[in-house]
Amino acid sequence: MRDDDTPQDALGGSPAPGPALAMVEAFAHAAGSIARHVAGGATGFKGVLLHIHVAPGASYEMEELQEAQCVAGRGIVGDRYYEGSGTYSPKPDTREVTLIEQEALDALARNDPPLQGGPIALAPGDHRRNLTVRGVPLNHLVGRRFRVGDVILRGGRLNFPCKYLEELLGLQVYLPLYNRSGLNCGIERGGVIRPGDAIELLDDDGA
Repeated sequence: MRDDDTPQDALGGSPAPGPALAMVEAFAHAAGSIARHVAGGATGFKGVLLHIHVAPGASYEMEELQEAQCVAGRGIVGDRYYEGSGTYSPKPDTREVTLIEQEALDALARNDPPLQGGPIALAPGDHRRNLTVRGVPLNHLVGRRFRVGDVILRGGRLNFPCKYLEELLGLQVYLPLYNRSGLNCGIERGGVIRPGDAIELLDDDGA
């Protein structure tokens, strides 16, 4: 889903991917490009990667991985958006890797704030984001570079809930997830990630 002229050394040692797809580079996205030049946001945090999930195609059940290969400019090997077979793949965007906060899922389980009829319990694979993290202020990472283990991500835009997710789950999650539905990222430097990897903000010395 992007024009892939990524050099081999940026792919984390993985083989060259298949046909190029139309992916929007994270810092070229309208949101990411603006945020790059705005000071502020959360700093000094140190979070952790809890879960990794991929799905081989649109509407497929998410599969949990104990390690995943991230390819710069492409996504997570085996994921629908890496393959160009995701529901929104025909629409170029920044979605090489998607993240969501465990804290947001915990809030839904508490019905906090009370935007739905009662508590909603979402398992890590239900929300259809690739990475579930804890202690990471995702809403502050648009236009920022951060590390997950040895992989470097670029925050491109906030993820917004969609009615499609409600249809898949049969749960009214659209409003409760609004403004806390996660972050869409590009991969600056590829490699292997695993649950338990540390997550931290990087000095802004990237391109």
